[in-house]
Amino acid sequence: MGEDQHNMENYEQTTATFSIEVPEYFNFGFDVVDAWAKKDRNKLAMIWANQQGEEKKFSFLDMSNLSNQAANVLLKYGINKGDRVLIMLPRIPEWWIFVVALIKLGAVFCPCPTMLTPRDIKYRVNKGKFRMVITNLENSGKVEEICNECPTLTCRFVVDGELDGWASWPYELLYPAPVSHHSVSIPDQQRTKSTDPMMIYFTSGTVGEPKMVLHNHAHPLGQIVTARFWQDIRHNDLHFTVTDTGWAKCGWGKIFGQWIEGACLFVYNFVGKFNATEVLPLLERYQITTFCCPPTIYRMLILADLDKFDFSSLRHCTSAGEPLNPEVIRVWKEGTGLTLREGYGQSETCCCVAEFPCLEVKPGSMGKPSPGWNVEIHDDEGKPVGVREEGRIAISCNPPPPGLIVEYIDNPEENKKSFVNGWYYTGDKVYKDEDGYFWFIGRDDDVIKSSGYRIGPFEVESALIEHPSVQEAAVVGVPDRIRGLIVKAFVVLNKGYEPSETLVKEIKSYVKRTTAPYKYPREIEFVTELPKTHSGKIRRAELREKELQKYREFK
Repeated sequence: MGEDQHNMENYEQTTATFSIEVPEYFNFGFDVVDAWAKKDRNKLAMIWANQQGEEKKFSFLDMSNLSNQAANVLLKYGINKGDRVLIMLPRIPEWWIFVVALIKLGAVFCPCPTMLTPRDIKYRVNKGKFRMVITNLENSGKVEEICNECPTLTCRFVVDGELDGWASWPYELLYPAPVSHHSVSIPDQQRTKSTDPMMIYFTSGTVGEPKMVLHNHAHPLGQIVTARFWQDIRHNDLHFTVTDTGWAKCGWGKIFGQWIEGACLFVYNFVGKFNATEVLPLLERYQITTFCCPPTIYRMLILADLDKFDFSSLRHCTSAGEPLNPEVIRVWKEGTGLTLREGYGQSETCCCVAEFPCLEVKPGSMGKPSPGWNVEIHDDEGKPVGVREEGRIAISCNPPPPGLIVEYIDNPEENKKSFVNGWYYTGDKVYKDEDGYFWFIGRDDDVIKSSGYRIGPFEVESALIEHPSVQEAAVVGVPDRIRGLIVKAFVVLNKGYEPSETLVKEIKSYVKRTTAPYKYPREIEFVTELPKTHSGKIRRAELREKELQKYREFK
């Protein structure tokens, strides 16, 4: 099913020789999208489909022309280089059109998920001093609700209709300005340097208010590593990453590296609660070649009967967002013949540690550092640790690899904590084995210290979901008079299983047998769902806080 040739044949050799040439001036819109349009006017950039069966295709030439039109419209509404624009759209082509337009203008765009509440939007607009919000009719009411409380917001823009007090894309297409649709006029002094600000992400942290992560115009070049080496993407691939446009994962899998490599994106706009069974027929019908989605979705996909689908076009599958449980890797391989390969990174980075196609997969491992990224594991004093010693992921900033966060905007405290002595610390705990593979332990604040032991929640969760009754699990430390903290598991059961004391005992003894006995959950609570961030990561902090509250009340 797969192919023998990969974009990285030898890990050591590629790591030793690979580097990304970052020019002084770089603009993803002109230097990638427009460049492909000039090179091959018919080259496909996107196949878009929705749940109603509609389908649209866009060449790079279409994307070039449409983004130029959009850029000219934005100029008309006063958006210039350096202006900040918040874009909150579902997976519709206008998201890509306006993102490329904003990049061409040198404006700083901020992608946000459409599920944000009015309070979330107000916080972001005011915190980031945004001048414009681009959204659709469905989400315009949320912006209406708070726009009078946002002094910097001078323009609201809607892409799929007309509203009083809003600029309108359909209206502008009907009555276009007397300028060329095939170009956008950018004076030389307005050209973007690769070091100029390009994009802001609000990190959906599991604790605290979101922070503003700044990326520059070199960031798309950093995603070459993500697309070429980890996702193994070539110019004739049709790539499908399942993610919302509001997340950094979209930057990883739905625009930058893929278009630099010349691949075509497959975009599926589904609305409402995600139904995993919709995805499998799409892989077959559109003959997707490379596929990426978070572990949460793979966990849903493996519940389906994979034998019913033809995966013959699919040659490479990847996963990121949270660590992959070995059980998921095993079932996916049995059903598709393909090995799931994990990639690690954050909103602050590109893919900086991964199981690259040329590496042997060790189920449960994160893989090895990416070419061009100098990644070490440090103790609390900033010194490298030995083999199998726990430490913090540290990324060298001398020089910073393209794609690494420039800074947390207006947040000196966070910058001081994360950037220390020429290193950027991700806040994740790992260890390295004898072969140089990294193994995830947990976020700094997720690690459980119980009876003198340090326990990473991920290992326990992986053992739990190997039990046939368990669909999902989250593990936290909860206060205990004797041990200080004990391991507690919150478990979502598979269909056909009912909570019972017998099942609790069975699961506990299973985990004792599967992982070190001291790690087994001393308490198990069955729940119908786990609290998650908008991007699908488990909010362990919320579970911890609830347990702490109970403990205080009990005392």
